[in-house]
Amino acid sequence: MPEKILITGGSGMIGTRLSEMLIDQGYEVAHLSRTPSKFSKYKTFRWDLRESYIDENAITYADYIIHLAGAGVADEKWTEERKREILKSRVDSARLLYDCLQKSEHHVKGFISASAIGIYGDSGDQLVSEESILADDFLAEVCKAWEASSWQVRELGLRTVIFRLGIVLSNLGGALPQLARPVKLMAGAPLGSGKQYMSWIHIDDACRLFIKAIEDTQFEGVYNAVAPHPVTNKEFTRELADVMHRPLVLPKVPEFALNLMLGQKSGVVLDSQRVSANKVLQTGFTFEYNYLDEALESFYDKNHS
Repeated sequence: MPEKILITGGSGMIGTRLSEMLIDQGYEVAHLSRTPSKFSKYKTFRWDLRESYIDENAITYADYIIHLAGAGVADEKWTEERKREILKSRVDSARLLYDCLQKSEHHVKGFISASAIGIYGDSGDQLVSEESILADDFLAEVCKAWEASSWQVRELGLRTVIFRLGIVLSNLGGALPQLARPVKLMAGAPLGSGKQYMSWIHIDDACRLFIKAIEDTQFEGVYNAVAPHPVTNKEFTRELADVMHRPLVLPKVPEFALNLMLGQKSGVVLDSQRVSANKVLQTGFTFEYNYLDEALESFYDKNHS
């Protein structure tokens, strides 16, 4: 019998790719959705955070739950209302899953949740690990609350894994297309000082990690989901321009301009995060994309215009 994986946030960038990869490896996949569509490729159960409603069949269906749901951090301007939404969408959804797991007869063997390296805040060029001190800015507070609500599930005796994701590279969404656009228009430039570190991971490696955490019971607790070689923003921009065969013409984009454009959100691109992948490497996991140039070439190969 193939194992059944229930995914929240299944239609998002990571959820979409992860669902495909799970199916390829012989798993069955179902999604939780506010608006289940008849046309979805996947079995879909309804849930609604506003009503604290979840179809109980979802929980009894699952062997494993992968929790990716949460309002996009970089999608919209950070109004107070948006900030509440970013927080609530993550915390309330984990809490709802916990309540349902507590009440129902189920055969769930593990709970795997996303978090983010934003929990470390701006740590300059210091290498941070899972044991490092956590920050207290808005994104860090969101991550802490998100992890705490996921961590509750462990009290139910379920193996719980939390992945602090770095910048997930995909040409279908997230940061990469936004960073590539100016480069493509020959207006690429490092952001701010350009010295801030970016800890990234290729979307396929991120998905392989989630799958590994299902299969390998030594995974328990918190792990940084980042490739082993973080780069500075300047190096990132240069490698991206190389792979896209575009020159870098502009000097750096000054911080004040970014603050004007992005407001509070500018921290997402200006904060320096140099994050260690050691704990994941010690599990025996091997990255397909260890270095940035390999990762970028997988999206923008030689034939790419």
